[in-house]
Amino acid sequence: MPVAPSELTFSQRLKYFTVNIALRGLIGGLKLIPYRSRVPAMGWVMRKVAPLAGFHKRVRRNLHYTRPDLTAAQVDSLCHQVADNVGRTLAELYAGAPFWARAKAAGISGPGLAVLEQARAEGRPVVLVTGHFGNYDAARSKLVQMGFNMGSLYRRMANPYFNEHYVKAISATGKPMFEQGKRGMVEMVRHLKSGGNIAIVADMHAQGGEYLPFFGRPALTSTVPAELALKYKAAFIPVYGVRRDNGLDFDVVLSDEIPHSDPVTMTQAVCDDLERMVRGHMGQWFWVHRRWKPIHDTPHPDYAD
Repeated sequence: MPVAPSELTFSQRLKYFTVNIALRGLIGGLKLIPYRSRVPAMGWVMRKVAPLAGFHKRVRRNLHYTRPDLTAAQVDSLCHQVADNVGRTLAELYAGAPFWARAKAAGISGPGLAVLEQARAEGRPVVLVTGHFGNYDAARSKLVQMGFNMGSLYRRMANPYFNEHYVKAISATGKPMFEQGKRGMVEMVRHLKSGGNIAIVADMHAQGGEYLPFFGRPALTSTVPAELALKYKAAFIPVYGVRRDNGLDFDVVLSDEIPHSDPVTMTQAVCDDLERMVRGHMGQWFWVHRRWKPIHDTPHPDYAD
């Protein structure tokens, strides 16, 4: 779990501080490059760094586990596509106005859009769920610029030095922001009760969640977003920021509203919808995540680490 610098050992503080300086230097240097060149440049940098950082190994492992039908050439290509998208997303996160302009110009479609607009007219809260796919912040920025009262839940980074920089960057896209934890949950609930919208990235390995099929394999998944939608009678809608082929522009897609039933059924619908989107754009999902893994008190059914 992320901790304060005072709780870290000297070697941990040194490592995190060094990484913070390196990342902030890289981001600052990239800002000297025009946006149209900066974003692909960061994609190129990440493609070069990914094998050294062990990212390709993680991507290959996940693909072997979930998509054994892929050829070696397809897996190699996806390793580079994933790294490229991660690099572009990182550059966009800190770009500010040029990125917001791209998000504002994004096309927006899908049956969930009408539901979202109706909810706004009625003062009904909405829980929007997404994944580490394309650039999910493009969807948030688009909706903020369309006048939707968007709040977002975020997870504090393990690196406490870089976290401050990160939170400042994501908050610039739109507020309020709610840090994962007890205080953030209280603030988020207050926002929902007032008829606001929240966006939650819901594709992380979640201790305390439920093992649900994702790409045919059990993945520990939080049911909290569905529980919030049920408790506060909020519309429950998957949303995605899909990167276009030119690598710079986006399409925002809002899928069908997920009907209220029970948390597990609703959360499975989220997993299925995300899987559908990922299968259509395999290189845009963050295959670097350890999405399928055991934890000490809930051994994974068929995937030993």
